Amino acid sequence: MNKGLKFFASQFIRVFTLLFCVSILAFFLVSICPIDPVATNVGQAALASMSPEQIEKLHSYWGTDIPATERYISWFKDAIRGDLGVSLLYRRPVIEVIGEKLANSMLILAFAWLFSGIFGFLLGALAGLKRGSLMDKAISSFSLILASTPTFWLALIFLMVFSVQLGIFPIGLSVPIGTLAEEVTLWQKIYHGILPALTLSLLGIANIAMHTREKTIEIMSTDYILFAKARGESDFSIFRNHILRNALLPAMTLQFASISEIFGGSVLVEEVFSFPGLGQAAVRAGLGSDVPLLLGITLISAAIVFFGNLIANILYGIIDPRIRRGGISR
Repeated sequence: MNKGLKFFASQFIRVFTLLFCVSILAFFLVSICPIDPVATNVGQAALASMSPEQIEKLHSYWGTDIPATERYISWFKDAIRGDLGVSLLYRRPVIEVIGEKLANSMLILAFAWLFSGIFGFLLGALAGLKRGSLMDKAISSFSLILASTPTFWLALIFLMVFSVQLGIFPIGLSVPIGTLAEEVTLWQKIYHGILPALTLSLLGIANIAMHTREKTIEIMSTDYILFAKARGESDFSIFRNHILRNALLPAMTLQFASISEIFGGSVLVEEVFSFPGLGQAAVRAGLGSDVPLLLGITLISAAIVFFGNLIANILYGIIDPRIRRGGISR
């Protein structure tokens, strides 16, 4: 097996090992959680009026009468076959619930990921081209402010300004209230997802912009850029012929690595905007001790994040073959 294949194989093995470790950690963290799923979902008043036999049946249904180790082994055997169990809150297979919620989330996640990457790259390249200018200072300050802004705070500000005060966008949800599923149009879905997606995308701009700025400054200090300026090339020509080609791939690898930040931010954004996506389902599953659904969401989310990092590592290996060889040979 050549070194390239060994590099790719090691990356895939690493991803599946991490997923296995995540499943163990998530399962036992949920197991030691002080929230009682029976009392949470039935209610203390209703639980107090039940007979011991009824309470025992409820504990059996929720699986709280089985040791955590046995529950995990049983879940893991089913998960290998593609069965993540049945959601205790939705009374449906976990795969179906995740598929439905992920389909809602993908609209805002995909837009946020693309917009933050494209807009961040352009801002960073512009700041690098105009190093030391008022434009550079404005973009750098804007990026630093975004990097230090809490996700939920920005979401609340956007909600109050654009939805409550200006009334430009809906206050929440992914479709108009009272509209049947078969009557919802694509534009209505996009319209309800614009504000959450915009909020989420702004948080991913800072890292790409600052990284691209530094890379652009590095490129601008090279001899061939000085020669291009001496020939009278414009800033746009330098960007198109030199910066775009040399700074795009590093920015792309950083963008793939930032999937975890966008995915994590979506939990808070969806909660603020009452958007019925995967993030909001994760919050409900956690508060309701829906272990099968919470484990399924954790595993799928971790898989998306890990495979995003895997693509980033592969791109790094393509850009710099020394990474595939495990370092610089001496």
